[in-house]
Parts: sequence; C-alpha cells; structure tokens
Amino acid sequence: MSKVIIVGGGLAGAEAAFAASKLGVEVVLYEMRPERMTPAHKTPYLAELVCSNSLKADTPDTASGLLKAEMRLLGSIVLEAAEAARVPAGKALAVDREVFAKYITHRLESAENITVIREEVKSIPRERPCIIASGPLTSDALSQSIKEFLGEDNLSFYDAISPIVDGESIDYDKVFWGDRYGEAGKGDYLNCPLTREEYELFYNELINAECVPFKEFEEPRYFEGCMPIEELARRGKDTLLFGPMKPVGLIDPKTGKTPYAVVQLRKEDREGRMFNLVGFQTKMKWPEQQRVFRLIPGLERAEFLRFGSIHRNTYINSPRVLLPTLQTRKDETLLFAGQITGVEGYVESAATGIIAGINAAKVAKGEQPLVVPEETMIGALIRYITDPSKKEFQPMNANFGLLPPLKVRVRNRQKRRQLLYQRALERMKEWIKEHNLEVLSHGMD
Repeated sequence: MSKVIIVGGGLAGAEAAFAASKLGVEVVLYEMRPERMTPAHKTPYLAELVCSNSLKADTPDTASGLLKAEMRLLGSIVLEAAEAARVPAGKALAVDREVFAKYITHRLESAENITVIREEVKSIPRERPCIIASGPLTSDALSQSIKEFLGEDNLSFYDAISPIVDGESIDYDKVFWGDRYGEAGKGDYLNCPLTREEYELFYNELINAECVPFKEFEEPRYFEGCMPIEELARRGKDTLLFGPMKPVGLIDPKTGKTPYAVVQLRKEDREGRMFNLVGFQTKMKWPEQQRVFRLIPGLERAEFLRFGSIHRNTYINSPRVLLPTLQTRKDETLLFAGQITGVEGYVESAATGIIAGINAAKVAKGEQPLVVPEETMIGALIRYITDPSKKEFQPMNANFGLLPPLKVRVRNRQKRRQLLYQRALERMKEWIKEHNLEVLSHGMD
C-alpha cells in the first residue's frame, strides 16, 4: 500500500490524514505532543482548539458557512467531530473542546490505515510524499529545517495583518487614485484624504480604542515593521503624518492640493474587489476596528472582509513557494497545509488539510494532483495564497471577496451571496464527481 507522511496533528493534519486514508493509502501521522508541549496547548489530544471554541458562522449567507458546506461534501472529520461536540451558540458552530478533540483523536487512532506516532519531528522527513501541517507554533528545530529548504526569506514568525475592505463598499466620490509623486488621479493606490479636523478626530478615537490583550504564549514585543497603528500613534500626535498616513507626494485632483493626511488602500486582487489598508496592522478589537476605521473618508460604510491583527505565527511565503495543489515548487512530493500556508482561522486551516491529503494520496499512487475550482470558497482561498503575482503576502481568511464575480452584476448583497453560495456548491459537487472523490463523504450524513 502507498504511504503518506504527515507532520502535525492539528486541524489540518487531522483532515489530511482522514482524507488520504479514505483514498486508500497508508498514513503515518506525527504529533509531538505530549512528548513536547507548546506554550498554547493544554492536552495531548489531536486537533486541540487552543483559542476560541467557535468555528464561526454556519449559515449560507456567510463565507464561513459556505466553506463548511464545501468541507462537508468532502467528508470533513473536523465538522463530523464538531457536530458530535456541538454546544448552543446561535448561528455559530461552537463545540465542547475536550469532546471535540477526543472524538478526532479516537477516530484517527482507531483507523485501520492511520498510524499516529507521538514524537517531535525536528526536520523535514525524507520519506515522501510528505505534508507539513505543523501549525502556527511550529517548533524551532522544524522551523529551521523549513527555512533551510525554502530559503531564508520565505518563512515568517510574526503576523502583522492590515484590514481588508470590500471594494464595492468604498465611497469612490471621496477618494482618488494616485501614487506618490505620480500623475494626479492615476496610479495603483486608492487614497482617502483627511482634513486636519478629520485627522484629529480619527487620531483621538484610535489611541483610545479598546485592544485585544496578548495571549499567555505571545510575547508583547513589536518589530518596527509590524508596529500596531495605535501603538505608533501613541508616540505622538504627528507620528502617523510621517508614517502610514503621510500625504507627501500625493495631490488630490478634486482640490489640486496635498491633503493634510492620507490613508492609502492597495488592491488585494487583480480585479480590485478587495483593498488593504496599507500599514494599518492593529490589535484593536474587531468592533473597534470597524468603528474607528469608518471615520476615514470614503470608508464610512466599509464592509470588512478581514480585520487586522498582530500575533505570533509561523507561515511560509506561499505565493512564492507553493503550487495551487499545495505542493512545493521545489519538490512536488512535499506539501504544506494549515495555518503555516498563510490561511487564517480554524476552518480555513482544516480545509487546506483536506486538499493536501487528497493530493498527497494522488502523488503516492502516481496520479495527477488536483486543483480545486476557483468558484468554490476552498479553491478561491488556495488560489489567493498561491498566486505567484502577489508581491506582498499576508495571511487570509475565507470571504466572499475571494470568489470570482458573477457573470451578471447583482447589487443586492444578500441575493449576490446566495447566488455565489449556490454556484460554489454546484461546482464543488461537479468537481467531486469528475474526479471520483465520492468516497470521501461515504458514511457522512
């Protein structure tokens, strides 16, 4: 029987092992706990949830709900366990953490063709195919091995993420295109100009906003390159005017003058469906981010597709090193899955594990690996993190802005999301049938 090696027994590793085993290959899953614990984990169980017990929304009008629906079609062990461990949480899918982790541990350890080995893997295994799903708290030894394999500049250890807003929610009457010292009204950046009064209001609300405290295993240490916008502001009222809100070199074509301050937005995708607030990484709580950042002219009704954050995280430069199959460009028998690929969130991490498991099994059997259709949420997310045209890569969560637009423009957001949801599930079902993957959901409700 063909064999697949998996390093890491978190959500992605568990999904990868489950999917690969269902496709008829032997799986050896390495997990270093309890031999070596991390600062965040408390139990020896596989797939332990270390932060929240919520897997986010589970309704058709949300990106997270769509992602779950696709994963159920692919026989997700994480969602199977979540249903068994579910606790009341309104429209969200929340679980009893211990019941959840015990369920997955039992399912994997009792599977006929899965062997779970409890020991630390200190370097990338030579046996292939192999999936690295070691998570955001990858050990120092394995991190060094990954760094040596991928190259020094392809591994990050700190996550500094700026918010992303839906392009359709921007008030374009209040903003202008322009690059610093470029021709007014033309360029790659969308600029939100602020008057002195608007800047002072924004500044005061920013420095007084409520922030997320550090977790026990995170060091309250910032690098200059990932300083939270609110921490930078606390250095002095004019600090931002010489930093991310510097107006120098920009002319507002509506006034012919340089604004007092500017917030620059950069396209996150080629089509301009999503925009990143440049230099606005933050530790503010999500409701505070929405409240404060909507004080910026042009963003009064902004819909946030991803909120900003700063935390300890190990992730690779996926656009540079991964193929859309989650294989590495350097060695197609080595795959990566989970948060280490630059996806944000429990469910996102688990989803990449399923695809890595499918493709590792394909490689083990000498078959062609598969690319998930971009019309699906899983496919769109993987497309985003592996797009080689992306020069500045930051981790991403599932959101409707990742999906290709509908052929006909639909202004009503609820109706548009409903159509995107239906299209995605139809395409996923077609893809599963086309590649004979029905075995993955065998036995699932």
